[in-house]
Amino acid sequence: MRIVFWTGFWVFLADQITKFFVLYWIKLPELPGERLDVFPPFLVLKMARNRGVNFGLFADYDMRWVLIAVAFLICGGVLWWLHKSGGTKWTYIAAGVLIGGALGNVVDRLLYGWVADFLNMSCCGIHNPYAFNIADIAIFAGAVLLAFLPEPKTPKRPKKKAA
Repeated sequence: MRIVFWTGFWVFLADQITKFFVLYWIKLPELPGERLDVFPPFLVLKMARNRGVNFGLFADYDMRWVLIAVAFLICGGVLWWLHKSGGTKWTYIAAGVLIGGALGNVVDRLLYGWVADFLNMSCCGIHNPYAFNIADIAIFAGAVLLAFLPEPKTPKRPKKKAA
């Protein structure tokens, strides 16, 4: 389980450092249009205060504490599942990625009441109106990996002879 902790720690730290950089160093909320074209349209920093879930769903409702509780329940559920069933090194890494991302967004909800989303990427004539952050990427990647990684091979037990 140590690998889950350290993977989660580094993902959480990367998320919080990028958010600090965007919010307090380049001060994205103070820029005109709360936007900074880095490599348009492929990479644009675009401030979004997400009070809801993915894509701002349910943002009109005060769901801060519900979403914090859901994040903790998911993290606890993943840890319980790993403890009960075990996993490969990659399963533990995937769990750490998911948990680190979830806790990164929890900290935002505790500090600001919303999640700081700022990455916006578009390509090939398709305009993406949504913004996301490192934690969102980690949550998605961790969940997909946990869903599709092969289960660990369990050693076969020798069959008992009938008496």
